[in-house]
Amino acid sequence: MFVFHLQVVTVEKIEDTSLLPNPIIVGVKSKRVFQFTEIANRDHLAEQLSKRLQLLRGEKPSGLETSGVKEMIPSDSLGCPKEHCTGSTAIDSLADDPNIKKEPRHSLNSEALMALFHLTESEGANATVGMEEVKKQLWDDHFVEYGRTVSMFRTEKIRKLVAMGIPECLRGELWLLFSDAATDLATHPDYYANLVDESMGKCCMATEEIERDLHRSLPEHPAFQSDAGIAALRRVLTAYAYRNPKIGYCQSMNILTSVLLLYAKEEEAFWLLVAVCERMLPDYFNRRVIGAQVDQAVFEELIKEHLPELAEHVTALSGLASISLSWFLTLFLSIIPLDSSLNVVDCFFYDGIKVIFQVGLAILDANTQQLCRCEDDGQALIILSRFLDHITNAESPLSQIAQQHLSNEDKEHVQQMEITDLIRDSYEKFGDIHVGQIEQMRCKHRIRVLQNLEDTTKENVLRVVAPDVSFSTEDLGELYDLFKREHLLTCYWGGSDSSTLHHDPSLPYLEQYRINSLQFSCLFCLLSPWTWGSHTRVLAQRMFRLLDENADSLIDFKELVSCLDLMYYGDFSENLKLLYRLHIPPACSDDEATSFSPLRTTFISSIQSDYLRKPNSEAIDHQRQLKKMLEDLVKSKTASKDLSLMSQRDFIQFCKSLYSMFREDPEENNLYQAIATVTTLLLQIGEEGQRTRSSSSLSELTSSKESELLTPTDAADSVFEEDLHMNNNPLSQPEDDWSVSFEQILASLLTEQSLVNFFEKSVAIKSKLLHAKANQYQQRINLTIH
Repeated sequence: MFVFHLQVVTVEKIEDTSLLPNPIIVGVKSKRVFQFTEIANRDHLAEQLSKRLQLLRGEKPSGLETSGVKEMIPSDSLGCPKEHCTGSTAIDSLADDPNIKKEPRHSLNSEALMALFHLTESEGANATVGMEEVKKQLWDDHFVEYGRTVSMFRTEKIRKLVAMGIPECLRGELWLLFSDAATDLATHPDYYANLVDESMGKCCMATEEIERDLHRSLPEHPAFQSDAGIAALRRVLTAYAYRNPKIGYCQSMNILTSVLLLYAKEEEAFWLLVAVCERMLPDYFNRRVIGAQVDQAVFEELIKEHLPELAEHVTALSGLASISLSWFLTLFLSIIPLDSSLNVVDCFFYDGIKVIFQVGLAILDANTQQLCRCEDDGQALIILSRFLDHITNAESPLSQIAQQHLSNEDKEHVQQMEITDLIRDSYEKFGDIHVGQIEQMRCKHRIRVLQNLEDTTKENVLRVVAPDVSFSTEDLGELYDLFKREHLLTCYWGGSDSSTLHHDPSLPYLEQYRINSLQFSCLFCLLSPWTWGSHTRVLAQRMFRLLDENADSLIDFKELVSCLDLMYYGDFSENLKLLYRLHIPPACSDDEATSFSPLRTTFISSIQSDYLRKPNSEAIDHQRQLKKMLEDLVKSKTASKDLSLMSQRDFIQFCKSLYSMFREDPEENNLYQAIATVTTLLLQIGEEGQRTRSSSSLSELTSSKESELLTPTDAADSVFEEDLHMNNNPLSQPEDDWSVSFEQILASLLTEQSLVNFFEKSVAIKSKLLHAKANQYQQRINLTIH
């Protein structure tokens, strides 16, 4: 396998022939030429190699030091590409400008921590040191034959050397090479130092979690019993959280970073962490650990394929998967003794995630007989934990630390397993697993894992919302599906306001999906039991403003359902109060007053005069009703403190909304008559209240107004005709003085039983849900067209 190197000078595609299918020719500085054929995705590969060659062209080639990579590019030649800076403008500013080189404010460790903190020698130390020298000599021989640095060929011999355990003096260097973190390090000089300066001192949730876990990271190692080791760990974790806020900081990252700092310089450890989190273990380090859950499903399938006896006995493999989840999240660090887990990490950097699958299968294979005798997950956990605790590495200088937690009794009665034997078995028995197979299985299981996560989210949301509403569980579930579908429709339909910004899986379940005002309007029009004709969307926008209490222009599912629950199951007073609030600030904004709205058009002129009279022309003493109501209100002083008074303009719109709601109702005629009567009464109430507050200069105008309102038919028509001229004639809009309260409107409507019946009648939501599901897509199409 060819690995890109700084000595490459040309990368060319040549003509495709039957003898040389899909060929690429690569020339190196030593004037040697390599020809590669049968390359999948040849054009893409050639393009990527050419880009990297352009990036590095003109620089002096340089090898790697014993513990890391020398700077291969002057610090003023390159900035950090934007694709590496995922979500922080601060990072763009510090890395994108190639002419800026800042002096770092924080001193960084220039050596790996293992070089600074030597372990106390003990009996047997000479033997382990001798074995380290033997391993190092084998690697030196390999370097001479196959090259060193990124030009090194990957052979079967090198895999065997890695499985034996990389010598400690070469571990950091080879981790950088195998993970390709060496390229990131070389092409981003000063990036980490500048990132540290930008991130240190910034306080956020990630930094709080980092501080809490700092002293839990390899506490038995002297490097992390010192201020120097803790400070380096803090800088690396904080810098990465600042670089990639989508990941930030997750538990187990501290253990991994601690190990990286032991064998690599601080800056090298940072780029190794980037390689693991962003390339080698995608989607592992987030709050839902989707990548790890997908790999658990893959692991279950591999158990069925390679360990059928165990799979047949343990019918519920999810129990084993829950035990093995930590194996994948930590790469066996803190799961097995440190000296042994380092050998697994060596293989992981060389062969990738397949090594974790192989070693996991080897562990289960070694314990199959005992696991088949288990009766529950608890017994299986004890068996596997005991086995993992006694995996040893006699050749490691860290063996004395790793064995500190084992008692003499454990050492005598529990059979120990050498890590080299375990890794060898994993390659011999399960080495046929390849990355392509794992990727195919990941694709197959990813959809199911994501669906399970979404189902869990839905169950938790419904459990939180259900106690506060009157909807059945089934109806609530269908409402949630419509809510989520509206969010997804906007995601896939496009638009300037991307709904992907409104979905944050890291938030609590209830807040993960939220919708904006346009999405809410669409749902409101489909689900509302009340309709207002052409101005339904206007009132939907007002309803959204009421629900959006934190003014972030987004609402969650609970807020939507609380609104619908009130409309479907609220009593007369609650429904009327909601309708009242839709016609006063803040729901009724100042912008609406001056903009075109269907609410600003008249409609009452179409009402026939007989709607405004009682049957048999029964006379109504409005003055007596008015006086009695005002006296009761003054005495009781029950005016709602949370509701402002309604102005004349808002009252007219309120009446129009009521009129629109009654359209096509079986009791339409009676409702029109009732609302006309109530409107007349309320207009008199407003005039009476205005008269008591008006100045002497307006008394004559008020008296004239009162005479016009004595006849119900003329009164209703004149009020709505006034609305046409309100903006032109300041004398016709004494809104500053004319007002009615919610209690006055409530008391007036209670005098008409038909209105009470209308608001209190039950409305089945089933038909609305069926209609919404059938028309949600068509509604989105219509919005797109118009």
